[in-house]
Amino acid sequence: MLKDHAHSGDASRAVIQRTRGERHGPLTRLISPNGLGRTLKPFVLLDVFQKDGAASRFGLHPHSGIATVTYVAEGTANYTDPSGESGILADGSLEWMKAGRGMWHAGGSEAGALIGIQLWVALPPALELTPYESAYIAADQIDSDGPARVLLGTSGTVGSRIDVDLPVNYFAVSLAAGSSWSYRAPAGHRVLWLAVVKGHLVSPEVAHGELVVFDETDAPVMLTTNVDTIFVIGSAEPHEHDLVMGRYSIHTSGEALAAGERQIEELAVQLRASGRL
Repeated sequence: MLKDHAHSGDASRAVIQRTRGERHGPLTRLISPNGLGRTLKPFVLLDVFQKDGAASRFGLHPHSGIATVTYVAEGTANYTDPSGESGILADGSLEWMKAGRGMWHAGGSEAGALIGIQLWVALPPALELTPYESAYIAADQIDSDGPARVLLGTSGTVGSRIDVDLPVNYFAVSLAAGSSWSYRAPAGHRVLWLAVVKGHLVSPEVAHGELVVFDETDAPVMLTTNVDTIFVIGSAEPHEHDLVMGRYSIHTSGEALAAGERQIEELAVQLRASGRL
């Protein structure tokens, strides 16, 4: 449940790890599958893309075994979904893609300023080889609980427009200068982290571009800022499965990875035949 006030008498979950990730031009990888993703699974990858300039393009590429959540905090991005349909992700909108057994998609940024965040969520065995699903949620269709926009999961009576059977909460939070907010993760959500993409927090101290990991207690997290700040926060029950990785895929077993890679190659043959690849 989310609250917009402090929990008197409650200790706050403590920060136990922090990182600025690895920067590659305008992209910063704060969580990687071979690194922090093994600690924070099902959250296995988090990329923050910040730029102000020319448009950029990520061509068609495949995934399997994961779901991707792309959120445009500021600016405009674009996408091409597995069916070949293209569209625009405007300021504040969301792209959901459950890769499942396998799919190909593409995306990029429009000219101008952009803050875009892409999260990968590892899927459990029951979902990792299911057909792909996609959804594009406009900014005015994303419901909020106070300053928190509910991208995945629930907050009190507010639920995400993405209907998926995963024990995951993922919110984009905008705090005005001088305000406070607190979050108590649901029971069982031992995994908890946040990443600041604009501004900074003063309590706990989290700088712009930094990701912090919290301990596994059931206490709330109490947050304060003295400047306008945007961050994403994720909590979940731990993903109690191995991470078996291909180049673009993450599965729970070698057999599942092989099935996903076979589907990706079959789709690649179709894309080449149609001239899309």
